[in-house]
Amino acid sequence: MRRVLWLSLLLASSALAAPKKAKPKDAPLLPFPVQASTLKNGLTVLRVQFASPGLLAWYTAVRVGSRNEVEAGHTGFAHFFEHMMFRGTKRFPEGARGQLLGKLGFVENAYTSDDVTVYQVNGPSSALETLVDVEADRFMHLEYSEPAFQTEAKAVLGEYHKNAANPALKMEEAVLGAAFTQHTYRHTTLGFYEDIQAMPSRYEYSKTFFQRWYTPDNCVLIIVGDFDDAKVMELIEKHYGPWQGKAASTSPTVEPPQTAARTASLSWSTPTLPRLGLYWHVPAASPKTSDGAVMQVLGAYLAGPTSPLYKALVLEQQLVERLGESDDLHRDPHLFGVEAKLKDEAHRAAVEQAIAGAVALVAKGTVDAKRLSDIKDHLRFGLLMGLETPAQIADALAWHVGVLGAPDALETLARKIQAVTAKDLTAFAKKHLTEKNRTTLVFTVDVKGGAK
Repeated sequence: MRRVLWLSLLLASSALAAPKKAKPKDAPLLPFPVQASTLKNGLTVLRVQFASPGLLAWYTAVRVGSRNEVEAGHTGFAHFFEHMMFRGTKRFPEGARGQLLGKLGFVENAYTSDDVTVYQVNGPSSALETLVDVEADRFMHLEYSEPAFQTEAKAVLGEYHKNAANPALKMEEAVLGAAFTQHTYRHTTLGFYEDIQAMPSRYEYSKTFFQRWYTPDNCVLIIVGDFDDAKVMELIEKHYGPWQGKAASTSPTVEPPQTAARTASLSWSTPTLPRLGLYWHVPAASPKTSDGAVMQVLGAYLAGPTSPLYKALVLEQQLVERLGESDDLHRDPHLFGVEAKLKDEAHRAAVEQAIAGAVALVAKGTVDAKRLSDIKDHLRFGLLMGLETPAQIADALAWHVGVLGAPDALETLARKIQAVTAKDLTAFAKKHLTEKNRTTLVFTVDVKGGAK
């Protein structure tokens, strides 16, 4: 289980202690081979045999997220099915599935993003055959009654209320609502509040949503750990082979170009610190382009802990409690941002000017080559340090293949990050990080009896 950690530390120490040896041009950057196969029904299967005696991770990436919620009044269903997929089937009714897997030693969870839903199961490889049977059954034969649907819909509403007590959700809603006018990215993964309220009445629609996106050609299985590859593929063919269906071809409305600066304003009535965010529309991440890699590097370059901006605002002037970047990869054009938690509202103008100034320097071609190189190395070794266990590897593969759509998406992104140049950062900033393309979040605090 410590093999990747050992390898990454060895690579890091070697870089410091000895001259770098040339690697073959086509040598992989990631320290494990990924085997990929596709069944006749379109199901993609990725496997990584990893030194974790007796343990494996069994992840399923479904390429559906809030971006796929194209009908008005029906947002939140991608996240909703993250809940419903644990309800049960005729063979394994609600409660029976979880009880069986729990007795065998498996733990499971799931998450939903804008672009992908990932189901996670981790446990003993000795119970592999049972796991394959149970997992295939729920994806092929999910079953739930209308009362069960309504109960879970109300639980989702409660989850929204809980999250809405934190500024993060409301800020995200404000920014997306201002930056997007047509694309489904204009709502969060949880969905619009009024749609979540109406969800208990959408039982019939929920079945349509499931049939539309939970299809073999829209899913990727990721298996990492201690297993026999031939045996795994035999079991998958047996249990997943009969699965039928084709994913829907519906796509979100393309977001028109932004032609003037926008502002998202939000006032908070309980004690907290004010925030500032500057966000720009940027291209989709794709294995065919370098835009995703450039964004990852640019975020760290502008707002990371080694940046002049961080040193000035957080360490020296102490105007900001926290500075960070928003550069998540997305299937469609989304946002790139720099975010700051201000120590005082009086610092807003100075902080905004400093961020804009840092962006302007990059756009003009002022890029520190040494720091750029260090950032790329840090991103690479940070990735390796996060791949210590079957679960970590499976999760990284699931998310990247879910968003980018290619079995080798993680390796491809790692390679593209290493190839990013100063000219790439300048060209990207000059083209996309412009005033007219910007949405500014103004988050203020208005506690009764206090200053706004």
